[in-house]
Amino acid sequence: MSSLSFPPARAVGRRAAWYRGDCHVHSVHSDGELTPEELAVRARAAGLDFMATTEHNSAAEPGAWGHLAADDFLIVLGEEVTTKNGHWLALGINPGEVVDWNHRVRDGLIDQCLDQVHRVGGLCVAAHPHAPYPSGDFMFPFRGFDVVEVWNGAWTSDRPWNADNGAALAEWGRSLTADIHTGSWRPAMGNSDTHLEGQIGIPHTVVFAEELSTEAILAGIRAGRSWIAESADVDVSFTANADGRVAGVGEQLTTHGGQVEVQATVRGAPVGTVSFHTDRGKVHRASLPGDGAGVVQWDTTAEDSAFVRIEVRHPNGHVAALTNPIILA
Repeated sequence: MSSLSFPPARAVGRRAAWYRGDCHVHSVHSDGELTPEELAVRARAAGLDFMATTEHNSAAEPGAWGHLAADDFLIVLGEEVTTKNGHWLALGINPGEVVDWNHRVRDGLIDQCLDQVHRVGGLCVAAHPHAPYPSGDFMFPFRGFDVVEVWNGAWTSDRPWNADNGAALAEWGRSLTADIHTGSWRPAMGNSDTHLEGQIGIPHTVVFAEELSTEAILAGIRAGRSWIAESADVDVSFTANADGRVAGVGEQLTTHGGQVEVQATVRGAPVGTVSFHTDRGKVHRASLPGDGAGVVQWDTTAEDSAFVRIEVRHPNGHVAALTNPIILA
């Protein structure tokens, strides 16, 4: 089989850096309208560094994707596992590998399917858990899944935020307090679920990875070292500082009981708002100027806040960006 039959698992990239990518994409090889070539071109034009192939219940076609990878563009192999009780993404599976989809909760097969993906170092993502169509509602327990897709792309290309995303975000946000307390919280991610022209990268996940490789990207997502952007026009830097010790998204900050300065630097959300969320709910809100660029700061302690995360919203309430939490200890 040609070396270009499947994409390489590593690209040159920019070494340790923030990388933008879309991990839920469909081509003409399942029910999408775009070819792999068209998707790769549009992904790069959208400012993405990586994308995942996630055809429904099937492996990536040999020869369809390998030639589209580049030194600065990684293609991750995956599958959207479309069961009768919900959909999930198997990311980082082997070439030609297929995860069984023809089952439901009562069949008791989900754990062995998750184990199949985990054995090869892959990532299991609960996809669009409140999608309003048959089999779209996610009925499996989140136990065993690594990540929750809280932001799924538009049903039509001009609507980047839907009500079902609001339900998924609220559910995930409520679960964080208990999950962080037990040390087993699941990060959030966002993907376009591209089927049509004009959808790819809306939204996408921005991941801090040690290199541009499948292993490093999935490790960054698994650790929560990521945030979700509506598009590449939006940029967020989010840190917490305690007496010179600094932590970023997905990291834990040891505070020694002292004051914590939390700072968000945002670009690309004109006249938007930045809200800070902790285990006490929404605790602070500030407005962004007309050009959408600004710095917002808020102070807290580990006693008052087990974690901090932010949401950036447009004036109409639609989300422009949201982060995974910084854990305060």
